[in-house]
Amino acid sequence: PARHFDTRTTEPISFFLSSLEELLAWQPDSNDDFNVSAVPLAKRQPPLHSRRPRTLVCHDMRGGYLEDRFIQGSATRNPYVFYHWRYIDIFVYFSHHTVTIPPVCWTNAAHRNGVPVLGTFITEWTDGEKLCEAFLAGGAEAYRAVGEQLARIAQHYRFDGWLVNIENTLSAAAVGNLPPFLRHLTAQVHSAVPGGLVIWYDSVLRNGALRWQNELTEENRVFFDACDGLFTNYNWKQEHLERTRGLAGPRHTDVYVGVDVFARGDVIGGGFDTDKSLRLIRQHGLSTAVFAPGWVYEHLGEENFLRNENKFWASLAEYLPTHSICTLPLATSFSLGMGTSRFLAGKEEEPGPWYDLSAQEIQPLYPEREGRLSTSCCLQDAWCGGSSLRVQGTIPPGEERVAVRLFSLQMPAPPKLFLTLLYKLEGPHSDEFAVALELTTWDSGTCHEGNVTSLPEPNGRHQPRFLPAPPPGLAKLLAACDRGSNGWTSRCYELDLQDCSLRDLSLLVSRHQPSPRETPFTCLLGEVRVLDAASVAASPPEVQSLSASQLWWQ
Repeated sequence: PARHFDTRTTEPISFFLSSLEELLAWQPDSNDDFNVSAVPLAKRQPPLHSRRPRTLVCHDMRGGYLEDRFIQGSATRNPYVFYHWRYIDIFVYFSHHTVTIPPVCWTNAAHRNGVPVLGTFITEWTDGEKLCEAFLAGGAEAYRAVGEQLARIAQHYRFDGWLVNIENTLSAAAVGNLPPFLRHLTAQVHSAVPGGLVIWYDSVLRNGALRWQNELTEENRVFFDACDGLFTNYNWKQEHLERTRGLAGPRHTDVYVGVDVFARGDVIGGGFDTDKSLRLIRQHGLSTAVFAPGWVYEHLGEENFLRNENKFWASLAEYLPTHSICTLPLATSFSLGMGTSRFLAGKEEEPGPWYDLSAQEIQPLYPEREGRLSTSCCLQDAWCGGSSLRVQGTIPPGEERVAVRLFSLQMPAPPKLFLTLLYKLEGPHSDEFAVALELTTWDSGTCHEGNVTSLPEPNGRHQPRFLPAPPPGLAKLLAACDRGSNGWTSRCYELDLQDCSLRDLSLLVSRHQPSPRETPFTCLLGEVRVLDAASVAASPPEVQSLSASQLWWQ
């Protein structure tokens, strides 16, 4: 069927629904299997329902369903990717189709990094008025059917809920049924999808008029009260934020103040001035919805996209609380889900561009310190996948080393950890440096490294012991402990901890000799793993009852 497969190549594609009829007629279909997310939503700290202000990203690019619709990837040069997942809480895939089902590659990438994904249910213009009249102006049965279908779709494709965007005038009968529809949809999504969400876009008022408020008001509050949050329009000023904060009361973090990165209309700041908007929003303790950050790609061009993307998100970092990983194992080769070639074990396997967000790996923090440190993606060389993480910086005069924070962690430390690292030093002075991993633990009187008699670490910083060879029984998993290849250096470490809580994983770059001058370094990270020794030793469960279907040999 054309909905599920590209008519030209027969490749499976992601799709949307265009009408109320299609929505009501939707049923799970055996051709759907490709579109069901295969990655469960990873746990992270703090969880979404904590009371700190959140960051929602709303992705709206050229109508949506571009190269990201190819479920098994495509040979796209310079594609759009998003990878600052540590800094955001919710990802919305937006298009102007009635029912926007997020392309599964986005759900896979976001879930791997602990971020829930919402689709969009939108009605607009005169067609939207007719559609709303059809399902809202009658009895409860009609709108309940729509709510149930939307919840079933999210459950079936394994994404996390809906942004609801009614951008047309409503009759008195239709607007009267809107709050009960939203309450029903929200309840259905909550019961069908663990941690599911329904967010309302600031558009129509309780009298059915279409008038964007740019804030929470008595006129749109009835819709906010019926669901999990409000995404405001973009033309607000400071007084709108003050009034919103007052009216929202204890639910102030459920208001996502809209910031259009394209800066259309009368706005505080977009583009590289987006931080001005965020500063005001955070001063009032509100959440934010960053709309169309693809501006970086569309406006500044594809060629320097990765550099500009890092610059854009670094400019906002001060206002974006980050998230911690709270489960092991942690293993990543930093791939963005794209590349100019594919690498395996440090060797180029297949030249040529590729794009597949489902293959994006767990992404680190991207720390930037003006002139002293930058982290970015390196497409020219990788251990595995399409890219490695390039860490560039300087060791200041008189100092021996610098620690680069890669991941924030929040979990009890198992008694024994194995860590592995693959790296490559670049540049003329690469032989002057040593590279290792450092784990920090939360300050606690009980935390010990090694046995109980050893003194607690004064600052909770632990340098794991270097393992020249893998311990018996783990030779396969830790095979490359002392053997890098193709210019990559491989290292394994172990660390014994008692009653500790993990805090940060950092890359430690140190000088062999102290120096009175500033020393620049460049290090490529190919892979990092943090493994709980106990679960590593246990053999993995065997695959059972495997079946293959829909085979068609050509």
